[in-house]
Amino acid sequence: MNLKKMHTVYLIGAGGIGMSALARYFMHQGVEVFGYDKTPSPLTDELSKEGMHLHFEDDIQFIPEKILHSSKDHCLIIYTPAIPSDHQELNYLKQHGYNVMKRAEVLGHIASQYKTLAVAGTHGKTTTTTMIAHILYNAGIPMVAFLGGISANYQTNYLINGEPEFCVVEADEYDRSFLQLNPYMAVITSTDADHLDIYGKHEDVKESFSQFAHRIKNDGLLIIRNGIDIKLSAEIKTSTYSTTNTATFVAKNLKVLNGGMEYDVYEKENKLSRFRLEMGGLHNVENSLAAISISKNIGIDTSKIAEALKTFRGVKRRFEKIIETDKYLYFDDYAHHPEEIKATISGLRMLYPNRRILGIFQPHLYSRTKDFYREFAASLSMLDELILLDIYPARELPIPDITSEIIFKQVSILKKTLTKKENLISILKEKIKENDLIVTMGAGDIDRYVNPIAEMLNHTIPQQA
Repeated sequence: MNLKKMHTVYLIGAGGIGMSALARYFMHQGVEVFGYDKTPSPLTDELSKEGMHLHFEDDIQFIPEKILHSSKDHCLIIYTPAIPSDHQELNYLKQHGYNVMKRAEVLGHIASQYKTLAVAGTHGKTTTTTMIAHILYNAGIPMVAFLGGISANYQTNYLINGEPEFCVVEADEYDRSFLQLNPYMAVITSTDADHLDIYGKHEDVKESFSQFAHRIKNDGLLIIRNGIDIKLSAEIKTSTYSTTNTATFVAKNLKVLNGGMEYDVYEKENKLSRFRLEMGGLHNVENSLAAISISKNIGIDTSKIAEALKTFRGVKRRFEKIIETDKYLYFDDYAHHPEEIKATISGLRMLYPNRRILGIFQPHLYSRTKDFYREFAASLSMLDELILLDIYPARELPIPDITSEIIFKQVSILKKTLTKKENLISILKEKIKENDLIVTMGAGDIDRYVNPIAEMLNHTIPQQA
């Protein structure tokens, strides 16, 4: 399909992070962009300010007149897999012969115009993608980037610099979307079991990542975290990275300093430089190694990479520091998988070893809770105190006997509370003590509570520890 022929684009599920980046891409191309989403959000507010026409009710009468009265050859309808099968507008447009494509298909078409630098992984991909985009942007490399989160440096999930040569893109494994891409270079950060409602078993997840790796172009490169076990043919050129083992790119002599990490990076036996990252966590050092590797392999000077990483401010809801006062520290994180929760808590412990950590977690999806409730409990037991919320269902219907309680019963720490989100602020107010580190975690609507929690913390007199 020739996307340049499209005069009008309509996104169903426009408020999603991947869909909104596409909306910004088409608006930048001068295309008139319309959209539907289930609920307004800060992101849809921003899109409206940028010129997108949005509505929030699934009704055929709200399909834009411009779509209904324009040539179908010049209209593109894009939807996300999160849209239910009974969606009225989407079904109407499908039945009436419009060009209807999934988000991943459209992203694949766009990316095919450039040298694609794709980052895949069950976790770590959003931060790594954003790091790479930040490095390229600061080095003056012509590029376009589609990010899976809002960059704290640029306050957007879409970034463009000049007439792009490279396309930096987050490669999503959900629904096997990343198999629409044919990368010039690719990163695989992790292949842990996830999305088992789609894949069935862990081996199928790993097989999908193997298929993704084999889509790299013949002259390309796979950059993969050392220890990841997937089937790769001998023809695939690979580079590895690690904070603990022998690899092509290795971080050594790590030091926690002033709320960040400093470390030496070696390419094979050659020391490149000492790097500083203004965020904590070994997982973020690993992410930076992947970004350094891809940047070196497209020819960016080491000093420019180090300078960019030093100014990298992270991604909204990824190990994001919300409040730091003499009374409290408050972080917010998108962690919604047991391994991500473990990495977040470990990172906070590394930065703040003497703080009591009070964690608030909202499970995401009934199916994920069913598959991993024991692993969730083990990771959450690393906290000093837990407030556990009800499951956020997202696209799913309830599964009998699957509630947050099955996680709660397995959590080994004594200080734990199970509550509905409506009671969160009042319960948190009772639980917090002076010098606490509070962290919210989850991929549902827990982000709606970040500002109320911050406001409460700024006005609460703490209990003595």
